[in-house]
Amino acid sequence: MAGISTTPPETPAAPADWPRLGLRPLVLILLLIALLFAFALSLAVGSVNIPLRQIGTILLGGEPARATWTNIVMLFRLPKAITAALAGAALAVAGLQMQTLFRNPLADPFVLGISSGASLGVALVVLGSAGVLGGATFLAGLSIAGNLTVAAAASLGAGLVTLLVMVAARRVHTMTLLILGLIMGYAVSALVSILLYFSIAERIQTYVSWTFGSFGNTSWNELVVLTPVLVVALGIALVSAKPLNALLLGERYARSMGLPVSRVRFWIVVSASVLAGTVTAFCGPIGFLGVAVPHLCRSLFGTSDHRVLVPAVALTGALVALLADLIAHVPGSETTLPLNAITALIGTPVVAWVILRRRNLGASFAG
Repeated sequence: MAGISTTPPETPAAPADWPRLGLRPLVLILLLIALLFAFALSLAVGSVNIPLRQIGTILLGGEPARATWTNIVMLFRLPKAITAALAGAALAVAGLQMQTLFRNPLADPFVLGISSGASLGVALVVLGSAGVLGGATFLAGLSIAGNLTVAAAASLGAGLVTLLVMVAARRVHTMTLLILGLIMGYAVSALVSILLYFSIAERIQTYVSWTFGSFGNTSWNELVVLTPVLVVALGIALVSAKPLNALLLGERYARSMGLPVSRVRFWIVVSASVLAGTVTAFCGPIGFLGVAVPHLCRSLFGTSDHRVLVPAVALTGALVALLADLIAHVPGSETTLPLNAITALIGTPVVAWVILRRRNLGASFAG
């Protein structure tokens, strides 16, 4: 048997190979530690800097050196940090699912127009009820039922665009699919523009501000809806890790292994749509996390095994989102930069580096 390799180089590692995965579990632990550190920094750093020791005192229910610090942390920074971590994980995992489902290295909710579909769902609900809401902020005044309605509308819009893209994927080349996704995104944006044209000036301004993206627009009321929805959708993604590995090797192979391909694709679409749609509803359309983070993790971990990639992508996405939010809020200043601009500045070098480093990016998606 000498000289014969028993494990194909492009085949995801089997469960028995986990002891031989080397440093990957250690890298996951280091990612988790970095995520916790970034989370603590997001609570401590801002226009008002708070010592980390005082942050611990506040979270444990103690009295900090300054009473105002408790309100800053508990009412503003903690909800924002939780939102950033959940949103970053959700968008990154949705991007991973889209890249595997479409077998396309450049696929993600933003590029394929899925985020635009979610934006249309939000616009139909919120702009259509402007006379009822009439507030100064885009999602202000909504009850838990209202937040659920917005999240459902965004997920439905994202799901419809995803299904259209899936239908097109059966008929066109991968590069043509990306062009169709962009065209679909522009078409949906045109519908939103028509809605904005007939809306009031204040609502237009708040919608434009919403499109810049922000993790700071959510309060504890929104988190009551956002957290369980994203946790359930992330759970679906984690459970679908093995089916994603099978799809990575081709639908024909997956069917030969007894995988119900249609049912699996349906649940992957549901999970990705809910992840992208819900984040878009509460945080705005945020780009580049979904396309950049999966490639970064593939290079970092040297594997296409989704049992490794799903948790790795979730941790890395949360970490990158927290760092982007820290940069956007310009520590020590009152200035707040558009979040989408920061994620683009972070994402474009990562994608360019991965493409130049790997040259044949599509090799990871070969059946």
